[in-house]
Amino acid sequence: MKSTTANRVIDILIVDDNPGDVRLTAEALKDCKVPTRLYTANNGVEAMAFLHRRGEFADVPLPDLILLDLNMPEMNGWQLLAKVKEDAALKHIPVVILTGSGEREDIVKTYKAHADCYVPKPIDLEQFTKKVKPIVNFLLTSTKLPTEER
Repeated sequence: MKSTTANRVIDILIVDDNPGDVRLTAEALKDCKVPTRLYTANNGVEAMAFLHRRGEFADVPLPDLILLDLNMPEMNGWQLLAKVKEDAALKHIPVVILTGSGEREDIVKTYKAHADCYVPKPIDLEQFTKKVKPIVNFLLTSTKLPTEER
């Protein structure tokens, strides 16, 4: 395992079909304590291509962290989470659910599917930043991520 340090860039894959939510997430992560490089996928199908480095994603790094919305077309967040956690090459990547739903059923379902964290998305930037930034900072500064050697 590699520890996260201030001199290492952490690669984060945001999987969300809403451009406004992607912008909110990127804005919330702007001033993280650790340098980050953000990548995006619009749905689970595109995220799987990214994670397996297929097509246009052939040269991307394997992300250190996935921020995942649940409600998306083509392949939703639950389906993607299941595929990631079933794949021996991917299941070590922490997955934070970042979604509009605060329903108990959704929360329980994602934890049963081995999500690492569940964060209901607030709508305004200030509240969003207050919720998301501390969680990502904790993951990036206080924990060791099981990233591949680079």
